[in-house]
Amino acid sequence: MITYQGSVFRPPSEANSLILQATLGCSWNRCTFCAMYREKSFRVRKIADLQKEIEWYASNFSPPRKVFLADGDAHMAKASFLAELLDLINATWPDVKRVTCYASPQSLAVRSVEEMEMLRSKKLTQYYLGIESGNDQVLVDIDKGVDGEEMIRVANKAHAAGVKLSTMILLGMGQRALSREHAVDSARVVNAIQPKFVSTLVVTPVEGTPLWNTQERGEFETLSPIELAAELREFLAHTELKSSIFRSNHASNYLSVAGTLPKDKDTMVRALDQVLNDPANARFKPEWLRAL
Repeated sequence: MITYQGSVFRPPSEANSLILQATLGCSWNRCTFCAMYREKSFRVRKIADLQKEIEWYASNFSPPRKVFLADGDAHMAKASFLAELLDLINATWPDVKRVTCYASPQSLAVRSVEEMEMLRSKKLTQYYLGIESGNDQVLVDIDKGVDGEEMIRVANKAHAAGVKLSTMILLGMGQRALSREHAVDSARVVNAIQPKFVSTLVVTPVEGTPLWNTQERGEFETLSPIELAAELREFLAHTELKSSIFRSNHASNYLSVAGTLPKDKDTMVRALDQVLNDPANARFKPEWLRAL
């Protein structure tokens, strides 16, 4: 059977996917806002153990359409390991539609375009990349380990390999002092990457993280719903995307905004302008609903 080790996280779009823990923890695990893998040390699991889990699942359930490789940065495992795991998945379920995983900028840096092309040919066709911000000062503050230009460079390696990218920006991460710069610079980085999917989440300090400690000392400003709407408006207004699906409907968001860029850009910006001009009638999600 499949025995998951520790807490398991997956993107919202992988709700119906089979989750296999190819690795445990996160290879970087230093981002100040993230509590997801604090209790784990990064390591790659044994192929033999994963093979047993795949065989058990195949004997007890219908074939999955999608497979998500956990934990936080399965992409950091050696290409030979990932290729062997993908061969097992494809041999067991020839009709699997796709395999996906989280990818850190650090893993994208060490993986060659040729390796990513080879893995894509085995159906590892999409990575989830947390950009968080395009502003260099914000990236330093959150200990992301890269600046905006390096984020662009490594993400475009995935594009060169024909891999789809689903990217995330953290609203509120620049606090009040850098709110506009965070929005504009994040748009600049996203424009340079041209990901297939773009989403925004609202930063939420979580107990046990450096960011939580910063907030407890009164050194981190949490933006109001109106300030977050203004930041989102600036981000969208500065996007120059050719064909990207945008979502701001994660549970952390006060507002749900969605569309296809560039087609729906003006509509979404106008909707946010209306919120900013008439906040009393804005449909912000209440705190209890955001916590669900």
